[in-house]
Amino acid sequence: MAVVGMGKMGIVHSSVLHVIPGVEVVGLCEKSRLIRRFLKKVFTDVEIVDDVEKLTGMGLNAVYVTTPIPSHYPITKAIYAKNVAQNVFVEKTLANNYDESIELCGLASRCGGVNMVGYLRRFYVTFKKAKEMLAQGALGELSSFSVHALSSDFLGMKEEDSASSMRGGVLRDLGCHALDLALWYFGDLKVEPANVNSVSPCSAKGMLEFQGSSSAGLTGDFRISWCQEGYRMPEVGVTIVGSEGKLQVNDDLVRFGPKRGHESIWYRHDLSDNVPFWLGLPEYYREDLHFVETVKSGAKIEPDFVSASKVDRMIAEVERLGD
Repeated sequence: MAVVGMGKMGIVHSSVLHVIPGVEVVGLCEKSRLIRRFLKKVFTDVEIVDDVEKLTGMGLNAVYVTTPIPSHYPITKAIYAKNVAQNVFVEKTLANNYDESIELCGLASRCGGVNMVGYLRRFYVTFKKAKEMLAQGALGELSSFSVHALSSDFLGMKEEDSASSMRGGVLRDLGCHALDLALWYFGDLKVEPANVNSVSPCSAKGMLEFQGSSSAGLTGDFRISWCQEGYRMPEVGVTIVGSEGKLQVNDDLVRFGPKRGHESIWYRHDLSDNVPFWLGLPEYYREDLHFVETVKSGAKIEPDFVSASKVDRMIAEVERLGD
């Protein structure tokens, strides 16, 4: 395998991949000369290049794209166009806009192979537990839901700066996880017109509230903010109300209050939150292992480019209605 982009996520993924049995990281691509000099001192047996096209001919089975969001489209397109590898993992979001995502879906379909996008929350034991309970019908008929993605990363920000812009804005950096979970739990959703509101005192693109609905008539509220006081660490959470009770889930716990009987709570440590190698979060190992095993087997994978493009579609709807 090779990894393109050696920032935080590139270092995490390349390190995790290094310890997965049967995987060898043989190439790293980084445009920064300073970082390349450092990499060459640390990784003496790995090819270090400054352009993704220079990975061509290395016999790669898969490539990870972990660069800033605005560069996902041209880099992934080049990987397919130059036949660098057939299997591609792209960190979230798939692209910088919906049109780019659709084009990448087409390229991936024509080239074959396995494609995946790094929506990490799907690999949290808490969100997986909630997904299982939904599949088992524990809540009965669903009536409503609410989703939030909150952090204080840009608390006090009055307008966008270079840091927030490079991270793709609040919807692509943080809110995309909430959208992906909602799509995973409830199926296709569309953003309701006239329900996209900016919330002071943060900039209009830093705090958003809107509604989404399914074709079956299920409606839910979304609250996205990276200017929320009291959230030193980002938190994504979902509350679901059904005919048989209420389910609340976030990064750390699952809480189920049935209509009849006692409330149940499961914390991370109750849900076998263990991995052989822990770097950053245990979910990184589970996510990378899932991709590697699927590349080996050629089976269907989730979340793939098509699933990720639905997140980009919802982001486009929010941005369009919020203008």
